[in-house]
Amino acid sequence: MQPPPFTGILADMPNPLLRAHGLHKRYGAKLALAGVSFDVAPGEVVGFLGANGAGKTTTLRILAGTLAADGGEVEIDGIDPGRSPLAARARVGYLPEHDGLFEGMQVEDLLRFHGASRGLAGQALATRVAELVARLDLRAVLAARVHECSLGYRRRVALAAALVNDPAVLLFDEPTHGLDPLQIRAFRALLRDLSPGRAILFSTHVLQEVEASCNRVVLIDEGRIVLDAPLAVLQAQAKAAGSSIEDLVVERTLARARA
Repeated sequence: MQPPPFTGILADMPNPLLRAHGLHKRYGAKLALAGVSFDVAPGEVVGFLGANGAGKTTTLRILAGTLAADGGEVEIDGIDPGRSPLAARARVGYLPEHDGLFEGMQVEDLLRFHGASRGLAGQALATRVAELVARLDLRAVLAARVHECSLGYRRRVALAAALVNDPAVLLFDEPTHGLDPLQIRAFRALLRDLSPGRAILFSTHVLQEVEASCNRVVLIDEGRIVLDAPLAVLQAQAKAAGSSIEDLVVERTLARARA
């Protein structure tokens, strides 16, 4: 059976950088994704909301190319990862929830390794690493090994690794986990700086982060998209109803559970 057409609100816009079409995934008897479809256009910062186990991480891993879907299609900047996996991955920066860094490597060596694996070399590589070290305030840990870094520094190192190839599509899984309030504010500023010309999707279960950083909300529940709307629209609906965006999100999730 053919998957349904794209259902994201930007499906008719030209050249979205990120498209997910009818994604399905099972883990044994558990259905993790059941026809997930949405797209993300250049300049969008999309908050991917959902409870633990709703399907956020599975979706991000499929989009990043680290997990195969059982069905459906992905398109990264016009590229089919199934046909051109290396070209697609070269356009993606992925920050997983559990960073997966090489524990024994020095931070500077790790960043150079990630840059070299994405085709950077020589002065271009040195310049890019220096830019990220300055932007993410990593100089204090450059000579440290990853396992010696605090959780906050590890998240910033992992973020630098995700950004080293200046990707068009950014996928962040719980990016503010482990950051202190000042670091969270710095991350929000970084999102604003990165968003022009890029498609950014980040998962969280903290609605306040979405309201502070995003211009669109996608809500997933039990492997299905139950809400996809601009943040401004949700804010207007909440104001008209005398409620909050949190109330709208909870109401939509409960409606899905009752259906």
